[in-house]
Amino acid sequence: MRVLQLCSFSWRMLRRDARGGELRLLAAALAVAVAALSAVGFFADRVRQALDRESHQLLGADLLLTADHPWPQALTDEARARGLQVVETRTFPSMVTHGEADELRAQLAEIKAVGAAYPLRGTLRIAPALNVPDAPARGGPPAGMIWIDERLASALGARVGDQIAVGQSSLRVDAVLTLEPDRGINFFSVAPRLLMNLDDLPATALLQIGSRVGYRLLLAGDLPLVQRFQRDIEPRLARGQRIEDPQNGRPEIRTALERAQKFLGLSALLTVVLAAVAVALASRRYGQRHLDPCAVMRCLGATQSLLLRLYLGQFAVLGVLAASIGCALGYLAHFALHAWLAQLLATPLPPPGLLPAVQGVAVGLLLLFGFAVPPLLQLKKVSTLRVLRRELGNPRSGLLGGYLLGFLALAGLMFWVAGEVELGAYVVGGFSVALISFALIARLAIRLAAALRGGRRSASASGIGWRYGLASLERRAGTSVLQIVALALGFMALLLLTVTRGELLDAWRRSVPPEAANRFVVNIQPDQVEAVRAALLAQGLVAELAPMVRGRLTRINDVEVSAASYTDDRAQRLIDREFNLSMRADLPEGNRLSGGRWFSPAEVAGRGGDAAASVEDGLAKTLGLSVGDRIEFVVAGEQVGMSVVGLRKVNWDTMRVNFFVLTPPLVLQGYPASWITSFYLPPEKAEFINRLIREFPNLTVIDVAAILRQLQSIMDQVARAVQFVFLFTLAAGVIVLYAALASAAEERRYELAVMRALGARREQLRRALLAEFAAIGGFSGLIAALGAIGVGQFLARQVFRFEVTIDLWLLPAAICLGALLVSAAGWFAATRLLQSAPLEALRGGSA
Repeated sequence: MRVLQLCSFSWRMLRRDARGGELRLLAAALAVAVAALSAVGFFADRVRQALDRESHQLLGADLLLTADHPWPQALTDEARARGLQVVETRTFPSMVTHGEADELRAQLAEIKAVGAAYPLRGTLRIAPALNVPDAPARGGPPAGMIWIDERLASALGARVGDQIAVGQSSLRVDAVLTLEPDRGINFFSVAPRLLMNLDDLPATALLQIGSRVGYRLLLAGDLPLVQRFQRDIEPRLARGQRIEDPQNGRPEIRTALERAQKFLGLSALLTVVLAAVAVALASRRYGQRHLDPCAVMRCLGATQSLLLRLYLGQFAVLGVLAASIGCALGYLAHFALHAWLAQLLATPLPPPGLLPAVQGVAVGLLLLFGFAVPPLLQLKKVSTLRVLRRELGNPRSGLLGGYLLGFLALAGLMFWVAGEVELGAYVVGGFSVALISFALIARLAIRLAAALRGGRRSASASGIGWRYGLASLERRAGTSVLQIVALALGFMALLLLTVTRGELLDAWRRSVPPEAANRFVVNIQPDQVEAVRAALLAQGLVAELAPMVRGRLTRINDVEVSAASYTDDRAQRLIDREFNLSMRADLPEGNRLSGGRWFSPAEVAGRGGDAAASVEDGLAKTLGLSVGDRIEFVVAGEQVGMSVVGLRKVNWDTMRVNFFVLTPPLVLQGYPASWITSFYLPPEKAEFINRLIREFPNLTVIDVAAILRQLQSIMDQVARAVQFVFLFTLAAGVIVLYAALASAAEERRYELAVMRALGARREQLRRALLAEFAAIGGFSGLIAALGAIGVGQFLARQVFRFEVTIDLWLLPAAICLGALLVSAAGWFAATRLLQSAPLEALRGGSA
């Protein structure tokens, strides 16, 4: 048969078979799976394009040099001598105030001091007032002027033209900042933005000992000059310095977005797993219904290869159509993800490309042929004798091997979405363990239900319905287990993101003491310690002031360490930053020894020989430290060595001031230090912060509650996006239910016809079906609730380290909800079974 004839015949077969329910279910399963993956793909593609197209704007330059200490002037002069444009910026948090006397308002702001030519790439946008159209700006704010963003203007109640106190200076608001191209992602900017001129920074006197400042050099110029300068400067970089270019710029943004994409993609994979089950069920039923037609075609001269090509062609067309519909649905659905997540980005997103659609079609075809080919291989091997002898049954050679290929394809898809071997292995293993565990629990539940349905004594008119329904579960145990597991996975995903997430947050809030510190004050200078302590005591606020000395860890056991010495992301970040070291004689409240000892009296008095150090237990595990190790820090340009004599478990929930590394008082005495404190500020004393900032303008007060509220808002947005993805999972679970019902439709129809012939009424059979569906839904809800409780307990105890009480109400609630939903969905699927004439079903026999 020629190719065109083959395609034409396959198309006619598809149009004819589309009237049957199997292909519609198969297409629906593919469309839902592709929609879930492509929705995530379309959104991720828009973000990727934004990062690629706006890479220079995200840097504000062609090359960005960042450091946690000032760049030498010689480097700036060298860059200018090579013909490059150079702009310097400094970023740091600080308090700013607006108003006088009782109307004074204070707010933590992220201050960015920039040179006049900032930015070198991209454009700032400003508005003359709040809620009015903005326009591009030429350069940064002029000297004596500041630009504030909308959040800061609202928090301070400030308008254009008002004066705002920044440290010891008073600067006039010149405009409202609406777009800052190199700011990146809003959730990395906890505080609102204030943009000022770099020349005004010295007069503020905000940069003191202990201030955490980000120093940046922005460079731009001809590409060859920029690349040559980058090659020359990279070998000269010191600790705490790094270079970002358009290819690797803003690594914190790219890493966060890659992780978000992986998380959403892995969430969508649950839909794909359930869709694979639905495809396998629908294809199996399709193969059973076409055994007789294939036997007839074999009698008329069709070869095995021709039959295989016909059905493969038919499924290929079906796969392309279903995947295309899924891509269209995914494209529409991605706007929901955009609505919840795009507001976390400061960069507008371009339209998505075609790559996610191509990937969606490819995934759909992979899913289709991975789980639909085994039944098709059965069709080509059907015997011609089946025309005369239907009792020959189904050919089964190669069925297990065919499904094995499908499982391997599905595992490969999981590795592809995970993006790395280790994470992919965890995902495949986690899915496998969950599926096996759920299947065992479902099978046990079915056995118990069969044992509890009673014997002849329960065979009353009112009890025959539910008894027959429970008996149906046991007769079709394999199919029932499949339905229960599929629905349980979908229910559990939604429970984790609703009930369990809320319980974890409530448990965390309960774990925090009622009067835990809600304010942190940093940048207290040594000459201000007693005055700040007196101001706090005057308000009845109990606070402990602790010194902080900045130091960079350089050696462990006489071996130099750097970020390259570790593979763990957290270890790399920690080793590349400066630590806040502190000193004290006694073990802090909320700390307990987990190894070694505390400082001896001799060490506290400075007579213990080698300097001692106590290290937080979590930091020690991350960096591989243990009692007896020798660590060396660079403090104020000097090498300071100390031996680890003890490890501490820190209860961070107390919100007290705690440190990773503590030493006896004399070890760090004489080094530049600033001080920090934390305290609980009752709501009725909130005005005290304004007075404190007015008296000490260099202090930075961090409102922990405000930061937690913002983080909670971000978590809610992300959770809504994931919940939306899991709606596809629930839809796939319902499709599995329909597919399972369709795969046993002929058998059910025959059984119901026999019952009708033996005198059963429609109402009794309706009760039987409802009892079966309710049992499937109830078992699914039970397993989902148990799974959600188990995952919640694991997260609470092993990850977040606090206790969560088990709410037993979740079990009956999930059982009732599952029974109600599945009964409603299964009722519509089984309506036709009750409407078919018994005589017609008995003549057709059982499938």
